[in-house]
Amino acid sequence: MKVLYRFLGIALLLSLVAGGVFLMTWDIPPPSAEVEKVIPNDRFPR
Repeated sequence: MKVLYRFLGIALLLSLVAGGVFLMTWDIPPPSAEVEKVIPNDRFPR
């Protein structure tokens, strides 16, 4: 059982490191569509 827990711990650690590297190197494209939302004046305090 000790070998299984060690293997699972190493697999979890490697997957976390690989996920972090992926997120650091992923070139996320910026949004290309404009977003316009009308907010009524009643929502702002006076």
